[in-house]
Amino acid sequence: MPGAAVEFCGIELAHPIVNGSGTFDAIAARRAFGDELLESFPFSAFVSKTITPEPRPGNPPPRLWETPSGMINSIGLPGKGMTGFIESDLPELAELPVPLIVSVMGTSHEEFASLVEGIGSHEDVAALELNVSCPNVHSGLVVGESPDEARSLLAALRPLTPKPLIVKLTPNVHPAPIAEAAVEGGADAVSLINTLQAVAIDPATGRPWLGAERGGLSGSAVRVIALNQVREVSAAVDVPIVAMGGVASGRHASDLIGEGASLVAVGTESFRDPAAGSRIAAELDEIRRVASSA
Repeated sequence: MPGAAVEFCGIELAHPIVNGSGTFDAIAARRAFGDELLESFPFSAFVSKTITPEPRPGNPPPRLWETPSGMINSIGLPGKGMTGFIESDLPELAELPVPLIVSVMGTSHEEFASLVEGIGSHEDVAALELNVSCPNVHSGLVVGESPDEARSLLAALRPLTPKPLIVKLTPNVHPAPIAEAAVEGGADAVSLINTLQAVAIDPATGRPWLGAERGGLSGSAVRVIALNQVREVSAAVDVPIVAMGGVASGRHASDLIGEGASLVAVGTESFRDPAAGSRIAAELDEIRRVASSA
């Protein structure tokens, strides 16, 4: 395994490269590659797709649109719900050779609390990532876009689990005030950036291509935005940062670490190269080796 070990919120990791939530299906990959996947797992921790309280079908197709410098997705968080995840997916994910971080999303304090208590109580779960992209049904405000909502949510969740709580920030507002409020509420770490709102137009019809009309842009097009926002958040909070956004090489990972990231997540690049995590970790290790010997 390339790279030096790092500590993240008290969790020992073999190197700083993890996956972005929803961008690497470890269960499907194991079915495709067998136990060889466990012997050469590409990430030092695995972040699950986002789990919601109840099952969701996701958005109607089409769900993906390739751009010249990235990808727009409109997947819509399909899943089995919390009970289905715990009964079906968690036992398989617990067999991975790396710590498991579970991403969760609710539309109220009560839903988030149920997810944090229900999933966080399992010993195989090392940490929880809070996807705060949905409106709070009580206030109508998107939690990840309102400092007061972020602070209030974390204050409600912090007493419910001793495990690290990571807040996934949106790039569609200035993230630093949200990060500060989340940390004030009790967040142990933040992660950024999520996808940017985008629309794909079908050239044959002039109408939106995606079934849900809008989607989220990821890939190399967003890398410069990620660098800027990680710099802003790093200057605002003193907690670990999981940085992501267009990472396709060790150099890209090194740049984000230089801006204050503790870990770097690989997302869209894994669609092109399922082993991208291992390659990027090795490239980052070489960059550090050369720098230390200079």
